[in-house]
Amino acid sequence: MIAAGAGAGLAAAFNAPLAGLIFVLEELQRHFAPAVFGATFVAALIADVMTRFLTNQLPLFHVEIIPAPPLVTLPAFLGLGVLTGLLGVAFNRSLLGSLTFFARLGGRLARLGHWAPGLVGAGVGAAVGGLGWFVPSALGGGQRLVDAVLQGHVALSLIPLWFLLRFGLTMVSYGCGAPGGIFAPLLVLGSLIGLAVGKVAHLWIPGTIDHPGAFAVVGMAAYFAAIVRASLTGIVLIVEMTNTYAQILPLFVACFTAYAVADFLGDEPIYEAMLERDLRRDGSALEAHVPLIAEFTVQEGSRFEGKQVHALGLPAGCVLVTVQRDRYEMVPTPNTHLEVGNRLTVIIAPEATEALEMLRKGCEAPRTHD
Repeated sequence: MIAAGAGAGLAAAFNAPLAGLIFVLEELQRHFAPAVFGATFVAALIADVMTRFLTNQLPLFHVEIIPAPPLVTLPAFLGLGVLTGLLGVAFNRSLLGSLTFFARLGGRLARLGHWAPGLVGAGVGAAVGGLGWFVPSALGGGQRLVDAVLQGHVALSLIPLWFLLRFGLTMVSYGCGAPGGIFAPLLVLGSLIGLAVGKVAHLWIPGTIDHPGAFAVVGMAAYFAAIVRASLTGIVLIVEMTNTYAQILPLFVACFTAYAVADFLGDEPIYEAMLERDLRRDGSALEAHVPLIAEFTVQEGSRFEGKQVHALGLPAGCVLVTVQRDRYEMVPTPNTHLEVGNRLTVIIAPEATEALEMLRKGCEAPRTHD
């Protein structure tokens, strides 16, 4: 049900049912189970049908028909992937830094009284609202700004200003703890990066690149791949949102490159990084709660592959409850061998939060950089 709800939510928000399904399989579950696939498929489909019935059947972003770019432009999309990968790492680290800053600020203000931490949200809200009075397009989900970017109506000289403005607002808005997300903001930022690269490439080789807006489309997916580290979801999401398939080859080139650059720099996907931060921050995320239930998948080449349960070295307070192998679920014994693809369900006590990092590293395939 959690998987189905996540897929349905993404499908309804972006009119992208297939992207909702793939996001669950690629990022949330990371394994293909018939029950998860079926439930998520039906939920995403129904959510999208209801959304289109209540609103319209148009894609979220309107993109004029853009022909497939010639093969000679692929190096430019490769450069776009490198740039989005670097800026994706900057996004993740800035967001984590913003969360840490506001957490410390709230802790200091808490000494003044239980009402004092609310001043942080009030201050950020007043500042953002005041800015929005003068620059309305800087606020909200950014759909109008993205539409202008996709049509190439934003001047090259203004793109850095728009990027820095939206980037800064995303950091303070999310960092202060206000309800919201990063999905839509990162798509806006990705479109700005793509348009900038497209316009610069058009100046260098004007006879070849006639549609800088195509780079904006690809930039959204590449920036998503760099930040969330879910390339396939980013590609399908942008294809569904823009209703354009002609950019599929540039999408693959840019998204793979962005993913590779972020991974090479050792940057963790943003959702995993935020989860680990919440669970490990002074133990405060688990101290007053029941034990945590977590799932991990044994990947090929990982330290846990082929090992028996008793040889894993699990710390006190961490119990391996079940091992799912193919369609069967078993209660492991100390002599149970772990195989590639096994799905481990563990219970972790509040005082054993270090087990999360140990299990994650033990199940992950080793990173290799050629």
